[in-house]
Amino acid sequence: MKKSVILIFTTLIILVLAVGCAKAPATEKEPDNMAKTSAEEMVESPEPEMTAEPTQEPAAEMTEAPVEEMMVGMKTEAGYIDVTPEEAKNLIESTPDLVILDVSPLYADGHIPGAINHYVGDGSLDEAIKTLDKGVPYLVYCHSDSASISGSKKLVAAGFDPVYRIIGNYGAWVAAGYPVE
Repeated sequence: MKKSVILIFTTLIILVLAVGCAKAPATEKEPDNMAKTSAEEMVESPEPEMTAEPTQEPAAEMTEAPVEEMMVGMKTEAGYIDVTPEEAKNLIESTPDLVILDVSPLYADGHIPGAINHYVGDGSLDEAIKTLDKGVPYLVYCHSDSASISGSKKLVAAGFDPVYRIIGNYGAWVAAGYPVE
């Protein structure tokens, strides 16, 4: 079990580093005359000098934040928040109104305790969205990324916020040794 948790965290770190190091593609809004910095220019330019005196005002004191803001996961471009199985378990334990939503066709074969099922692939989720409470947080998972991502996007597009998605889905939850029904 420890090996799988270490493997998951190592994979996440690699993904974060890869995404952070990737260069964003140029957009049409970028002006043609924008100065490009070459690697040679970067090497030749001197580093700014460090001073002992601060140049900015001290940061304001931190206040207590809601649970969704304390999460390590950040909102994706699609508007949902990816969380690890450990973060998902903490959410379940600390958020009494959290709705756990299994969007897979394999719900009867095993699911996270307390989860409801609205399969994304047959239109069941689309119909259920009309009746679900938009005022509570949702935790979405499946047995595949494509389905959980699709389900999360559908909720966000319908105005649900916050929407969390378990990275690695049901398999990662099971691999972490968390309970299932």
